[in-house]
Amino acid sequence: MAIQLVEQLKYLDQKHFLHPTTSIEEQQTYGPAAIFYEGNGIYLKDLEGNTYIDGMSSLWNVNVGHGRKEIAEVAKEQMEKLAFSSCFATFSNEPAIKLAAKIAELAPGDLNTVFFTSGGSESNDTAIKLARHYWILKGQPNRQKIISRTLSYHGVAFGSTNATGIEGFRKFTNSPDPDFHYVNKDSAEELRNLILELGPENVAAFISEPVQGAGGVNVPKPDYFKKVREICDEFGVLFIADEVITGFGRTGKNFAIEHFDVVPDLITFAKGVSSGYAQLGGVLISEKIHKDLCTLSRGVLMHGYTYSGHATACAVGLKNIEILEREGLVQNAKVMGEEMLKGFKVLQQKYDFIGEVRTFGLLGAIQIVKNRETGELFNPLLSPIAIKEMTKRGLILRTVTYDQDTIVFAPPLIITKNELNEMLRIVDETFDYFKKKLL
Repeated sequence: MAIQLVEQLKYLDQKHFLHPTTSIEEQQTYGPAAIFYEGNGIYLKDLEGNTYIDGMSSLWNVNVGHGRKEIAEVAKEQMEKLAFSSCFATFSNEPAIKLAAKIAELAPGDLNTVFFTSGGSESNDTAIKLARHYWILKGQPNRQKIISRTLSYHGVAFGSTNATGIEGFRKFTNSPDPDFHYVNKDSAEELRNLILELGPENVAAFISEPVQGAGGVNVPKPDYFKKVREICDEFGVLFIADEVITGFGRTGKNFAIEHFDVVPDLITFAKGVSSGYAQLGGVLISEKIHKDLCTLSRGVLMHGYTYSGHATACAVGLKNIEILEREGLVQNAKVMGEEMLKGFKVLQQKYDFIGEVRTFGLLGAIQIVKNRETGELFNPLLSPIAIKEMTKRGLILRTVTYDQDTIVFAPPLIITKNELNEMLRIVDETFDYFKKKLL
């Protein structure tokens, strides 16, 4: 690719493209870190001829890998036939109906009804609104309060931002919602106490990721969600499982909450349902809640997005799930997640600045510490520097520094043992560089 074109695109990027979740200062100083033009499997290529392992599945979402021609073909076929038609006012389309039925088939328990959105933030906003609306229909309009966990991430729309337990996202504007509350991410007892403090008659729902993603790939204790389910049942509080990151095979099951033998009242999803090939998300609703909505509602459900049930996006979702099932990618996530943990432990033994390592399917984290015994962190933090070094070596990962110096992993579910070893080799090479040059 001509250098002149790359420089022109970098200039236009800086001038016209305000990037999401990006350091504006860094973008304006250095321009885009890479301009991608092609993806194939677990790899991405940029316009300057560099190839990278996409160790994050881009944004935890390209589960079936890049460059799937059969998904492109089904999208083309659907666009030529019917790209989009409104699903308002009882209108429908075949892909939306079939995808809703398929997702209900995959879901645990009695979660049988789907409301479609365009992404995770919309999904969590929808779940919050449906929970509050449900209690209005049930004659308990004071049930408005939403409880979430510290270090949780639920999106950046208004409701989902307020539900997010990472304070920096909420401080982006000065308009916090007083009906959102937060409990320690590890304490079910604190949830119970807060419900009692607020008054159960005022609490609509508790929302939680089964495994926290952006907060650092934080895995709960095995009995945590059973206790949560019991508490929610005791006080009549709805339980929303945010499976935007963890859904559709990421953790070695269709939905991560299945690992804990618990059925929530609602499940939110996005990302892995289409592997990023189309903007798609949704909310799974229990049979009980759906029945009450049907029985108690009068008039119009005053909530909906233009692209709810988008025909092309739903066709893509169906093909994506077909690939997940046909290629055994849910099981592969389990097996490769176990291999990834073995690799992490080898690195942990080799480098004394690696603290805790953990995986849950193909979600993983390596904590970087100055002192393994005390948990003292480097100053400045080492992880962001390590991420840039890994990128130079051809591996894209992310760092989480909300309360710890942590590198997170979420490679595509198609990853092979050889590809995993190559990813770990680059991590090892980077850590060796730091050990010899900087530490």
